[in-house]
Amino acid sequence: MVAVSAPEVTAPVAVGLRRLLWGRGISALGDGLWFTIWALYFTRMLHLAPALVGVGMAVAGGAGLAASVPLGALADRFSPRVILIALTAVRGAAMAAYLLVHGTWGFLVVTVPFVALSNGGTAVRTALVAALVRDNEARLAALGGQRVVQHIGYAVGAGLGAVVQSADRPGAYVLAIAANAATFAVLVAMTAAVPEPAVRPPHSERTPRSAPSAQTALADRPYVAVMAVSAVLSLCWAMLSTGLPLWISHSTRLPLSLSGAVVVISSVGIALLQLPANRLARTTASAARTGSWAGVSLAVACVLLAATSGGGGLLAATAVIAAALFHLAGELGYVAAGWGLSVSLMREEAKGAYQGVSEAATATVQIAAPAIFTAALAAFGAGGWLLVAAVFLAVAVPLPPLARHALRTR
Repeated sequence: MVAVSAPEVTAPVAVGLRRLLWGRGISALGDGLWFTIWALYFTRMLHLAPALVGVGMAVAGGAGLAASVPLGALADRFSPRVILIALTAVRGAAMAAYLLVHGTWGFLVVTVPFVALSNGGTAVRTALVAALVRDNEARLAALGGQRVVQHIGYAVGAGLGAVVQSADRPGAYVLAIAANAATFAVLVAMTAAVPEPAVRPPHSERTPRSAPSAQTALADRPYVAVMAVSAVLSLCWAMLSTGLPLWISHSTRLPLSLSGAVVVISSVGIALLQLPANRLARTTASAARTGSWAGVSLAVACVLLAATSGGGGLLAATAVIAAALFHLAGELGYVAAGWGLSVSLMREEAKGAYQGVSEAATATVQIAAPAIFTAALAAFGAGGWLLVAAVFLAVAVPLPPLARHALRTR
């Protein structure tokens, strides 16, 4: 497992970060298991209409978008550790409650809190790491380590989910849901064993103690602008999960299994390279440059995919693999830049609210991302990839000057 060994991290904090790391890895195993089976469980076991499931997920995603900043502000007011424990416990209880769901309303009552608290939980977890560790390089190392174990857990969980899919029996789904609920319980216990962060630094004159942290973060327009622009790069996730499978199946003569191979390349690459990539985003300036180059790399991946229109055979497959490598570089750079910018530009007295703004920006893009790729590729074919490439380039250009302006206002 990855650990933080920076000299400014005390022994109790280092132990706490390792516990958080292990807890996140185990929880990610449950996440990978659930994400592999949830669609089948809702439609085949609960007999819910696919359209209803889609609406429920959209409503829950919207609730998560609205909740991110208030939940981060709660972490600032009380304790990110306490709030994270509470959010994790509620999500674990909601997962277990799926075993009691038998109809539409039960599905909505359980799904909204389960999904909606996910973004807020991510913001609060980042705020907890930032509260435990004051040095930005050590913060990025801790966050990068969590992402590495998260992807390892996802991969193992997805493998277990494939076994459940193969069995396709009610008992197998029940066991999987119970196991996922148990991983939340483990994460609660591990988080409870993390030491309470040190007392927050005194508030500056610009952000008096009486000012709510949510209001402070939302009113920080330079920070919001940087987070909004950099969040557009998170289209890279839907590019892999939605755009690529649709493209290969409908617009090329390549086997659909190639899409799965690209996912494997991405997962292995993230596990091996996320920590080195984080070293490119130690400062605000370097994080902005990394994000800018990430946009360029993702644009190149889009152009390569556009070139495979109607193609098949070794040449087209090679172009897809090359696009996968550029996509990997872009995703690694985007994630490193996102952390580097969100942490280095936030105000220390409002960590949770600022991370909530970052998560809300990403959630906004993610709600629309699948529809963007579906519509662009269906309407314009290869031109859809070129359109998305233009979007990535349009983000790459203004990110460094926006970051410099935000830094001058700190």
